[in-house]
Amino acid sequence: MNPSLPAQDQEPVRRATTASMQILLAQHFEAQAAIPAYDPVPASAAIPVRHALSISEEPQRLRPEEAIAASFARLDAALHADPPVAPASVEGLQNEWPASAQALIESLMMENERLREQIHQQRLDLQSAQDQADSDVLTPTLNRRAFLREVHRAMADCKRYGEEACLIYLDMDNFKAINDAYGHGAGDAALIYVAETLKISVREGDAVARIGGDEFAILLRRADLKSSRVKAMKLEAELMMGTFEYRGLYLKAGGSFGVRAFAGQTTAEAWLSEADAAMFLVKKSAR
Repeated sequence: MNPSLPAQDQEPVRRATTASMQILLAQHFEAQAAIPAYDPVPASAAIPVRHALSISEEPQRLRPEEAIAASFARLDAALHADPPVAPASVEGLQNEWPASAQALIESLMMENERLREQIHQQRLDLQSAQDQADSDVLTPTLNRRAFLREVHRAMADCKRYGEEACLIYLDMDNFKAINDAYGHGAGDAALIYVAETLKISVREGDAVARIGGDEFAILLRRADLKSSRVKAMKLEAELMMGTFEYRGLYLKAGGSFGVRAFAGQTTAEAWLSEADAAMFLVKKSAR
């Protein structure tokens, strides 16, 4: 088994390997049985077949395919014992088998190892693709689609367990002025600065996303309206006092925050729109 694979991958692969070995070996011995063979050793002088996992000292006369099948049966029983018994390795068992059978087993084990590595790599690639599909193209936050999925899950938890949750909506102030005065590179730097500030200010389990343009949203799980408003005020003050660096210049990027608690909204989009409307009222009142 490959120790780099997750535990849940090991058992199905081991069972598939065992079953595949038995099928191939059965086919091999059926083919061998059809070919006449000369045996110079009298039957009375034949050495009984023993297996590395056998717990009996009595000599047994088994055909090679029967010995191998018995080996797998005892190996499977040992692995499923409680507590598990440490059986001999498959390589040790192969020493008792014909050379042609050993070649089949080694070929199958190499193929299974290759398939295990391929499955493991595909899972890593799939996870990487999923992460990229959920991430904003510029900032270290979720994109709108992934954020709405998280909001939908939070809504389900609120309904099922009676939890509280809030959305904070942020619209950056003077973002167009930064772009006009210093170029789009400065605008991108401002977006990244705001995103990083928001991300390091939330708890594990919360979510931050760039909704579009210069607008961001935060999902606060297990948070009431009062504590969420305090959180929004702290974030606003932090952005106002902080600066970001762009080509030797230290620039400012602030924002207006709106907060909306979950109150039985029917969709994630509806809840997000209400938080956006709350932000617009705050921005309008500040003018």
